[in-house]
Amino acid sequence: VQLQASGGGLVQPGGSLRLSCAASGFTLDDYDIAWFRQAPGKEREGVSCINRSGGGTDYVDSARGRFTISRDNAKNTVFLQMNSLKPEDTAVYFCATDRWTQCPSENWQYRYFASWGQGTLVTVSS
Repeated sequence: VQLQASGGGLVQPGGSLRLSCAASGFTLDDYDIAWFRQAPGKEREGVSCINRSGGGTDYVDSARGRFTISRDNAKNTVFLQMNSLKPEDTAVYFCATDRWTQCPSENWQYRYFASWGQGTLVTVSS
């Protein structure tokens, strides 16, 4: 199970980015996928997740209304569309999955995820 996150970059406050999480070596539609982020000096934070069908999603409060998670199982890819970006969104963003971890679920942000992508840096700054 391998995941690769991409799409990060430098963007001004109020701008948008779309992150991608591409899967290889397995069929993505068998897995729920989560996005996490870690800012310098801060703990890792669960940002959003989507279940295998795409019919269930969840967001951290700070992202709700600005971020949209989606998936294209035919392309084996999950996306995180981030709009109205703020400086506090600056972080390395990771996608993660686990065969046995349901997401969304209660306290999914604290559950075990076995497989992680390498991360993509998002910097929001003027």
